[in-house]
Amino acid sequence: MPGPRAAWTLALCSVLLLAQSFEVAGMRAAWARERPARIAPTIPAEQLPAQARQTLRLIRQGGPFPYAKDGIVFGNYEHILPQRRRGYYREYTVPTPGSRNRGAQRIVCGGPKRAPDLCYYTHDHYASFQSIAQ
Repeated sequence: MPGPRAAWTLALCSVLLLAQSFEVAGMRAAWARERPARIAPTIPAEQLPAQARQTLRLIRQGGPFPYAKDGIVFGNYEHILPQRRRGYYREYTVPTPGSRNRGAQRIVCGGPKRAPDLCYYTHDHYASFQSIAQ
């Protein structure tokens, strides 16, 4: 059984970790407020790359999708898209020709799976988005 010194050290460490987590959360909130919006003007679906248009078709059909992670919840941790409840956004891979992995292109849709309210395209792995006009 740990002595009083070990218990005191553990309590102090817990308080310090808690204080640090509040500080990090506050910094994230301030960063999100100060950062300019990174949603570019709307892009018509017809102007998307062919792979992105195919991904949109698959979304409307409900799949099947080529990647296991397609359709998972998109957390919007970058806080670029409008804030919605968790689970509202889902992400889908847009195959990138010549890429050995999933690449950087994604479509993120909000709302019902087969009939989303809106979709966004990102070519740079969530650094910026374009709203897709459908």
